[in-house]
Amino acid sequence: MNDGSGQAEHVSRSWWARYGKRPFDLVVALALVVGLSPVMVLAALAVKFTSRGPVFFRQERTGRDGAAFFPPKFRTMRSDHRHDISEIVPLGHSAITPVGRWLRRLKVDELPQLFCVVRGTMSLVGPRPTIPEQTRAYDAYQWRRQLVRPGVTGLAQVNSAATRSWDERIHYDVYYVAHHDLLMDVGILLKTLPVTLLGEERFARPFVESPYGRQKVEVRS
Repeated sequence: MNDGSGQAEHVSRSWWARYGKRPFDLVVALALVVGLSPVMVLAALAVKFTSRGPVFFRQERTGRDGAAFFPPKFRTMRSDHRHDISEIVPLGHSAITPVGRWLRRLKVDELPQLFCVVRGTMSLVGPRPTIPEQTRAYDAYQWRRQLVRPGVTGLAQVNSAATRSWDERIHYDVYYVAHHDLLMDVGILLKTLPVTLLGEERFARPFVESPYGRQKVEVRS
């Protein structure tokens, strides 16, 4: 396991990353919690009354510097489903409930994570949090994605897709950690809506073919 020691030089030193990002997260997340509260209430009722089990699904994830936390999501699968860490769960998976399929497709299942942004365990934008079994196997390059708070959305989410390789998405995350600033964060937030509505695959492209990969940046072979 890599603990990320001595990797601070791989984190963006922009004014935004150091001073602006956290206040922005707090103000915008609070506004979104208030504005989207009717959507979250309706989603919670839909989950509650259409399938057996809890409204929320919680699973351990690793956040900034490897800290463990349990971000909530609206439950989208049958409560008797046993999760396999190596399992890929497409929208057509048999364990996803009919309501859960819509919640996943529109990313509504992830809205409760806005409360994590308010608490400070997540950011609006950043690498998505992953399970400990994965992060324990990270090498030094992969660990860099944990040098910032995980995000509700991120550079990999608006430029790649869940069906693409994990290594491919790592490149986007590592690039984000090293280069994020105000313009990048706002651009990712603005792009999240069309990606959600039109589908990830429409926007997905290999990292080396993206504007980020075409720059002279390190890409682990």
